[in-house]
Amino acid sequence: MSITRREFLKRGTIAAGAISLLSTTKIKGLTNYPKGWKGRERVQEIPSICEMCFWRCGILGNVDKHGKLLKIDGNPVHPLTHGRLCARGNSGHKTAYDPDRLKYPLMRVGKRGEGKFKRVSWDEALNFMTDKLKNIKEEYGAESVGFFPHGIQARFFEHLMKGFGTPNIAEPAFAQCRGSRDVGYKLTFGNNIGSPEPLDFENTDLMVFIGTHIGENVFTGQNLQFGNAIERGAKLIVVDPRFSVAAAKADYWLPLKPGTDTALLLAWMHVLIYENLYDKKYIRNYAIGFDQLKKHVKSCTPDWAAEITGLPASLILDTAHEMGKHLPKVGVHPGRHVAWYGNDSQRGRAMAILTALLGSYGRPGGIYLSSKIPAPHYPSAKNPKPGPRADGAGTIYPFGSLGLGITNGLVDATHDEDPYPIKAWIVYSQNVIQSIPDPWKTKEAIDKLDLFVVVDILPMEQFLYADLVLPEATYLERYDDLYTVKNAKIPFAAIRQPIIKPLYESKPGWWIAKETAKRLGLEDHFQWDTIEDYLDYRLSALGKTLKEIQNTGIIEYDKDPTPYYDFSKPIKFKTRSGKIELYSQTLKDYGFDPIPVYEPLDDVPKGYFRLAYGRSPIHSFARTQNNEILHGYMPDNYLWINSTVANKLGLVDGEYVNLENQDGILSDKIRLFITPGIHPESVFMVHGFDQKSPFLKLAYKHGASDTYLMSRVNVDPLSGGTGMRVNFVRIIKNGQPIMVSGAVSVVAKFKKTLKSSVPKKRIVVPEATQEAGESEEGC
Repeated sequence: MSITRREFLKRGTIAAGAISLLSTTKIKGLTNYPKGWKGRERVQEIPSICEMCFWRCGILGNVDKHGKLLKIDGNPVHPLTHGRLCARGNSGHKTAYDPDRLKYPLMRVGKRGEGKFKRVSWDEALNFMTDKLKNIKEEYGAESVGFFPHGIQARFFEHLMKGFGTPNIAEPAFAQCRGSRDVGYKLTFGNNIGSPEPLDFENTDLMVFIGTHIGENVFTGQNLQFGNAIERGAKLIVVDPRFSVAAAKADYWLPLKPGTDTALLLAWMHVLIYENLYDKKYIRNYAIGFDQLKKHVKSCTPDWAAEITGLPASLILDTAHEMGKHLPKVGVHPGRHVAWYGNDSQRGRAMAILTALLGSYGRPGGIYLSSKIPAPHYPSAKNPKPGPRADGAGTIYPFGSLGLGITNGLVDATHDEDPYPIKAWIVYSQNVIQSIPDPWKTKEAIDKLDLFVVVDILPMEQFLYADLVLPEATYLERYDDLYTVKNAKIPFAAIRQPIIKPLYESKPGWWIAKETAKRLGLEDHFQWDTIEDYLDYRLSALGKTLKEIQNTGIIEYDKDPTPYYDFSKPIKFKTRSGKIELYSQTLKDYGFDPIPVYEPLDDVPKGYFRLAYGRSPIHSFARTQNNEILHGYMPDNYLWINSTVANKLGLVDGEYVNLENQDGILSDKIRLFITPGIHPESVFMVHGFDQKSPFLKLAYKHGASDTYLMSRVNVDPLSGGTGMRVNFVRIIKNGQPIMVSGAVSVVAKFKKTLKSSVPKKRIVVPEATQEAGESEEGC
């Protein structure tokens, strides 16, 4: 029986609705079940939150009477996922029971990179680490210690590091992911976008995705909201050089030339302004800088953008008209991973300005507002005043995050010993070799350290270089800090609690931080005896205790259930002017363009392709490739290449090739996926493969690593974010490079095919909208 796409979506929505009816049902912990899965008795169903990726969906762990975790289900009372889990969430138990996981504290006995260690006790390990930290602090100062955390599990150790006195704390969520986007939106609206992205899927009439890969790299709840929006008839515009999962659902797919997004955005602004399609009342009442913006985009016509992007001018016009037709219920998704080309904060600004012209910020169907949860933060003894940062946040990069830091800036400072020596790194649940571009430089920086500590659950590549390895309990074996979600229409808090006991000699983050604090003389930073006491303290502000929510794992806080502006009252934005800033005087004062300008990228060298990368719904970054179930579904990655190009090169779908980048770095082998659904100047691979650690027996040397091909970055001058899509690769087959002849004609054919697929109509901008005597400025 065949099922249409719409019927499939309809059934999914009905199922979601059925699940949502359970949202007030309590989970029955400690309940006896009849013999079920594999004949075992399920004697306990324990709610918690996932950590197979950073979205932390609600889970239920099914544990038998012997304390073994049998399977993981979704938690039906979770406000965003309603009992749904992805493949990764369902496979989490295989990470807990991974035979390759770190089991005991280890101390290096060989050279860095050899992976030779001896087993030591926790006392030996922590005494070794704290003695080293004390000596380094005495000789070089507390700021000579760098801390690389990731996730809520690292918060307690981060709290400890602040008490120790180091300002050098950095995680990849900013510089390698969403930081530049947040800078662009904060400069425009006064607020960061936050996480999850607050797109009002429930009420939007038109969604606009610019390099947003919902269905491949966004969490289950947003996938569910997206599917429901499509089902009820919301339209979709997708801008992406690749025919992504989202593009397959789109009403308009715009496969532009990579790196030309800002030109498209400026052309859309031109059409909205010069055809009087923008939200005039919204802009008049709440924005400043419109006259400057209008003058700025005057010459940014669809014809101008068509020459740059390779898109037909008629397609640019049609999509702008769709936005004008549906405003203000147009949801321009701000994106997630935006560290592309090094001009990413200004591209984020352009997306924010487009959102403002559509009147969509803080209104139903557009971007809704973040809420507050009154759970107190961790109180402690007063932290010492930290010295100057080494990563450039707030100085070299004036809009870099002082909270999340700039990882690549900290690597650079360590490598160059500038502005001062960094002598110790503690890496906690972060993978500095795989997550930060130019791993060669990262390894050279590690060589300059007196102490390199890794806290992790698996022996990733960085483990090979560590002086000390501390095995953390998995997310299924521990409590973590309270997880609060403010970017939901009804904000909520969720707890992570142990589903099974910690295996081997692994320890939870609270214990590691508290025991380290004792040895550093910082006991007053951990004033509670247990983490349960601390969680009771945080939950008390919500009128709950830990015991009261352990059976559901969730508490909703609905004091402000309407996350939109009340336009009957005066509205003041948190910008310098108190208005939406289409023109940024702040940027002008810092010497940057006050309105985004299109900046061409370097051309792709002859015989090469621009390397693009992304995610898969099967894996999270580089952290899940050794999971037995997920490895079975996707053991390696593959290289997308345009079919016309592949035919010219004599390539065959499924065959293996190698890649060589512009600096002569050669990849391991990767299999080809030949498709018309990618721009001919680009190739694409899924991130996180080709694990270099032989201690990961399943994942070792499977697929090719995109990170190792990123020996070049363009750093965003506003944020410090790493533009990583500036690397080029060529195909190596049988040890020899193969060159594509007639590359220009291939791209021309792609443009011609695209042009013939859109309506042949042209809308001329009326002369009446052109202001006499107004000078045109470049875009």
